[in-house]
Amino acid sequence: MITLSAFSDEAASDLSGQITALKRNRISYTELRSVAGKNVKDFTLTQAKEIRLQLADNGIDVWSIGSPLGKVDIGVDFSKYLDEVKHVCELANVFHTDKIRMFSFFNAYDKRGLVMEYLSKMVETAKAFGVLLCHENEKEIYGDTAERVQDLMQNVQGLRFVYDPANYIQVGEKAEKTLGVFHEKTEYFHIKDVIAKTGELVPAGYGDGDILGLIQKIKGDKVLTLEPHLAVFEGYAAIDNTQMKNKFTFANNNQAFDFAVNAVKGLLKQAGYQEKGRGYEKQ
Repeated sequence: MITLSAFSDEAASDLSGQITALKRNRISYTELRSVAGKNVKDFTLTQAKEIRLQLADNGIDVWSIGSPLGKVDIGVDFSKYLDEVKHVCELANVFHTDKIRMFSFFNAYDKRGLVMEYLSKMVETAKAFGVLLCHENEKEIYGDTAERVQDLMQNVQGLRFVYDPANYIQVGEKAEKTLGVFHEKTEYFHIKDVIAKTGELVPAGYGDGDILGLIQKIKGDKVLTLEPHLAVFEGYAAIDNTQMKNKFTFANNNQAFDFAVNAVKGLLKQAGYQEKGRGYEKQ
């Protein structure tokens, strides 16, 4: 079965708007990144408990914490940074999820030893909370290219991996290569598509990310988190320091979010999946 999740803050900033968008699109998971422009890492435990209750009351679970852990300069005071890692792990426990999305440091291409050391310590820290750290490939961090992600896979024991097709394309990789290398080693997938030639972000299936091929290769149970980036949303500048290029224009974030969901559902149908309960089953 394939189950859909989403970065619901791309539909709305406030929690009620995010819940409405998820329910409207029959998505029962969120990858929680921000609420009212406040990043998840900055939630207090009390705030997290309140948000979790509101989500649960509406039949929505947190699939993963969409944290920015590791999206900092490699020169960070790491002993102090581990306190932030611990806090995000505590938040994961409050939200009843065992997954945290994270990254592998800026300005780190020539600091391989530190990257491996820091990530290993972060994984060990998370393990004490019963939480898995899931590394997302992302431009300008150490783990941006296929070669360096493979390096992390081979040398950071216990680290899990999220596959983002658009992010690979943005660093010059081709989908046929990265899907072949990483598909079976991926904990879950981020669904974002891009046109390689122009760098324009587009709905799933409209770019060069081969999202249909990604879906067709899935065997068994897997979660797809929609991260379409089809419209600028509150908090975007805090997670990406580059200008977003879009081919499609939408009236508002809700319209962009709904279009992105329907694009993915269309690909699921094309791949032979039919909606059943909270997910999609192959017919």
